[in-house]
Amino acid sequence: MQAVPKAQSIKEFARHDKDTGSPDVQVALLTRRISHLTEHLRSNKKDFGSRRGLLTLVGKRRRLLDYLVRVDSSRYADVAKRLGLRK
Repeated sequence: MQAVPKAQSIKEFARHDKDTGSPDVQVALLTRRISHLTEHLRSNKKDFGSRRGLLTLVGKRRRLLDYLVRVDSSRYADVAKRLGLRK
């Protein structure tokens, strides 16, 4: 995934004009941060503090995706497909 500005991610996944907190947007923003941290850890293998933060973010994203599956599985499928999370 390429570096996408935060505002663009919000606009792309928002459900309405002022939406910044829906699970769709939150998952998109977390995915953005996860990919950034993953790149950082490729060159800084001993940065264990960032590694712990990365695992925290991955867990938070997993919980949000589980919530989306329970509430609206079609939204989950759409978000996962657009972010390239599931193959």
